[in-house]
Amino acid sequence: MLKYLNGYDTQLKAQVQNLIDQDKLGEYLLSKYPTLHEYTTDKSLYSYVQALKHTHMRNAAPISKVLYDTKIRDIHAALGTHTFVSRVQGGKLKAKNEIHISHLFKKVPEAFLRMIVVHELAHIKEKEHNKAFYKLCTHIEPAYHQLEFDLRLYLTYRDRFGALYI
Repeated sequence: MLKYLNGYDTQLKAQVQNLIDQDKLGEYLLSKYPTLHEYTTDKSLYSYVQALKHTHMRNAAPISKVLYDTKIRDIHAALGTHTFVSRVQGGKLKAKNEIHISHLFKKVPEAFLRMIVVHELAHIKEKEHNKAFYKLCTHIEPAYHQLEFDLRLYLTYRDRFGALYI
């Protein structure tokens, strides 16, 4: 029933279910995250990602492409994707990093978008979801874990009631 919260404590899931039963989950999310972000084009998203990368990961490999992807539909499996492509060009090996974020996140609060971007940026340095990966995520965004939880609440709301932010 609460598929986005599977790994969380039963008591916490019961509190979320209580918010849903009382029809207060949307109210909670809107009070905490009332406004949408302004990065609705691929160009503005690219600039946003580059700014975060420049601030926190200057020495990381460059990102060649960032875009909203309409092909990412199963948000239970992935909110965004990162790809690393190696190609031989002349006598050199060229590597390209790309970040694709589900188009469903064009209309969400900036904090949710930031959490997804931080997650995908961290994959540039750490491929696996390990301790070093989450340490990097919290270095870039200290509230990473809270934002991830709140994003999971939003996804739960969206599955049950539809879009919250219009």
